[in-house]
Amino acid sequence: MAKDDILEQQGTSISDPKLALHPAYSVTNIQSKIQTLDGKKLTYSAWVKLFRLHATAYQVLNHIDNTPPPAVDSPEYSSWKELDALVLQWIFSTVSDDLLPSILENESTARAAWLKLEK
Repeated sequence: MAKDDILEQQGTSISDPKLALHPAYSVTNIQSKIQTLDGKKLTYSAWVKLFRLHATAYQVLNHIDNTPPPAVDSPEYSSWKELDALVLQWIFSTVSDDLLPSILENESTARAAWLKLEK
């Protein structure tokens, strides 16, 4: 029996939004899309433009703009938290080794790191 048939019997399908993979998870090498922010080869303003463009295309702009996260007790919070960690990893991996220590925190969000870099 095919996987599609099994899912259909269970009342779900591959097109079920709950089973769909968020577009951000398809990014395998962020450095190939956004160069490293170092202030020399790539300026902050250029990095912001590239990062925002990428975040928009992969539907995670709400993790770096002023959009508030869902409430902790909300059913959406868990998936939001996972995506936020992914965006935070994108930020960490696209800043220079000199800038990284200034944005590392134990319990940080992508937005918090974004704001620290802005300062």
